[in-house]
Amino acid sequence: MSYTVEKIASNKVKFTFVESAEAFDAAMHQSYLKNRSKINVPGFRKGKAPRKLIENMYGEAVFYDDAFEIIAQPAYDEAVKAENANPVDRPEVDIQQIGSGQELKYTIEVFVKPDITLGEYKGVEVQKNLRPVTEEAINARIDSDVERASTTQDVTDRAVENGDIVNLNYAGTVDGVAFDGGTAENQSLTIGSNMFIPGFEEQMVGMQIGEEKDLNVTFPEQYHAEELAGKAAVFHVKVNGIQEKVKPALDDDFAADVSEFDTFEAYKKNIVETLEKNEADRAEAELEDALVQKVVDAADCDIPAAMIEDEVTTMLREMEMRMAYQGLRFEDYLKYTGQTIDQVREQYKGEATNRVKTQLVLEAIAKAENIVPSDEDAEATIADQAQRMGREVEEFKASLSDGQREYLKETAGIKKTIDFLKENAKITEKGEEKEEKKAEKKPAKKAKKAAEEEKPAEEENK
Repeated sequence: MSYTVEKIASNKVKFTFVESAEAFDAAMHQSYLKNRSKINVPGFRKGKAPRKLIENMYGEAVFYDDAFEIIAQPAYDEAVKAENANPVDRPEVDIQQIGSGQELKYTIEVFVKPDITLGEYKGVEVQKNLRPVTEEAINARIDSDVERASTTQDVTDRAVENGDIVNLNYAGTVDGVAFDGGTAENQSLTIGSNMFIPGFEEQMVGMQIGEEKDLNVTFPEQYHAEELAGKAAVFHVKVNGIQEKVKPALDDDFAADVSEFDTFEAYKKNIVETLEKNEADRAEAELEDALVQKVVDAADCDIPAAMIEDEVTTMLREMEMRMAYQGLRFEDYLKYTGQTIDQVREQYKGEATNRVKTQLVLEAIAKAENIVPSDEDAEATIADQAQRMGREVEEFKASLSDGQREYLKETAGIKKTIDFLKENAKITEKGEEKEEKKAEKKPAKKAKKAAEEEKPAEEENK
């Protein structure tokens, strides 16, 4: 077998193959042995008819498909490997000459990973936006723990207030007719949680235990039950009981109950440190995203449609898995949103294109800069992944397949490439640029003032 390879586009190659007549005749014989038991020839049991007789009855082309596959598949695989072609789609085959006693000639065209024309990726200017941790954020974190540590107690001497937990019965009607899901007894509702239709909870404020009342509400225009969307409804409600939350005092006992710290001061300090770390991580991730996107936007490549479609499929699979974890089915999502699978795929194409291009650009930079993840880099990535999943490193490592190990090594390579981009970027933190500009203006002002002071002296000398 001999072949030539030609790059006919930045993302497509063409292989031209020539196989000897002897090799093709041998493949034809293998095809005959494989198919003879499937072919009926009068006077012969299946599998016993001579090859020539079969070819005389049906034509020798009856053996072409398998004979071609026997030769072409290994030849194609060998050529792809030798040329490091990286196909991303099904090949297109064109048979130019085939038949017993003559050379087999054919071409195979296939889309491959495209050539990448890198733009600027060193010295890229990017800003790091590190926001200070606010008292509001600290208090919100404490409030979350307060909510978990709060208890409830029955209320008997007052009306419903915002924040109360009310036990109620309700029966809803539209135009005087009850509807599915509109009636319930002994339901628990936190007033102010906005779990019910807008206006429902607000109208319950001020009601007494045992009191009954009609609440007038309107279903939202966008509502999961289409037959109720935008319609006015009346809910007859009765308050069966009221409970209020009892919040703990913010003291050392509270800190010990909700954390590993013995004092409220140490507990709050840990919250501040955690929020600061989270903010630093967020700012770093945002910086990396902005930096990589600038580098990707500066590059140019012609991405084969198959790569984009494959990425869309991957994204939809990820979406289905997320929904499954929440107990939802993708089919129900399509029904609820009124979309077809093709419409959803179309929506994802833009993001999929950017994801594919990002991967290709980072690979091209790694190749250009000879960035190769070491075993230590791969081990660090495995350890980080184990920590994220809350598993012991050695146990997690032992559970990995070869494919998963390769994926994590590729992840380590991507991280190393992004680290390279950061090391070579011009990074400013928010506020630095303004301060630098101010510093530049001050000398200019001084120079101008000095010039003005010197001007009268010059005039006097004239």
